[in-house]
Amino acid sequence: MKFTSLGLALVASLVNAQNAPVVTNNPVGVVYTATFPETPFFKPVGANIKGSVVATANPDGVGVSYDISISNLPSTGGPFIYHLHVNPVPADGNCTKTLAHLDPFARGEATPCNKSDLSSCQPGDLSGKYGNITTTSFSAHYTDLYSSTLPGIGAFFGNRSIVVHFANKTRITCANFTKSSLPIGNGTNTTVPYPTGTAVPPPGEFIGLAAKMGPALPLLAIAGLSLLL
Repeated sequence: MKFTSLGLALVASLVNAQNAPVVTNNPVGVVYTATFPETPFFKPVGANIKGSVVATANPDGVGVSYDISISNLPSTGGPFIYHLHVNPVPADGNCTKTLAHLDPFARGEATPCNKSDLSSCQPGDLSGKYGNITTTSFSAHYTDLYSSTLPGIGAFFGNRSIVVHFANKTRITCANFTKSSLPIGNGTNTTVPYPTGTAVPPPGEFIGLAAKMGPALPLLAIAGLSLLL
């Protein structure tokens, strides 16, 4: 078997999972909102889930503040989990087509999220980082340092979706994020400049590349193995 340094480097870089960087360059002045539909994808008996998720970049551009309000969850089947998913919900409302969790750094789902080191969790695993839903009505407010409102990097969620699951991972409902202006100053919608700073490490390095490639990583890892022959 013939090994090449290029092949080894490619495989090593593509297969190894990376910790999520803190995002420090989120554009402020915008808010992304996901509102769950009147008819859930999977309708439990006696329940019609309602609610929304509002995500706003913090004034200093570091991380995103989430305001979550969900009601009328089923009385059985919990604790419920919820995540950002890679794809948006299609026109037919099929939550399965949102694919996997937002995981631009290839962490995977085999190992549960480590709440003592949130950078090691999937950026999309919100309930894994901040707690599952254990009641039929739920509200929460928290800041996630690993979410992005900047299009073009892997942690960006503005063109993606959020999905609520039963404990057994069956998808109950899902919704797309849409962008709107955030009133600032005198209450009018005003365009504000991007804050200075960058995600750490910067998107130009491999981690940024992995963030953009997401689900394509396993295929490219296989391609890299061919270079080892």
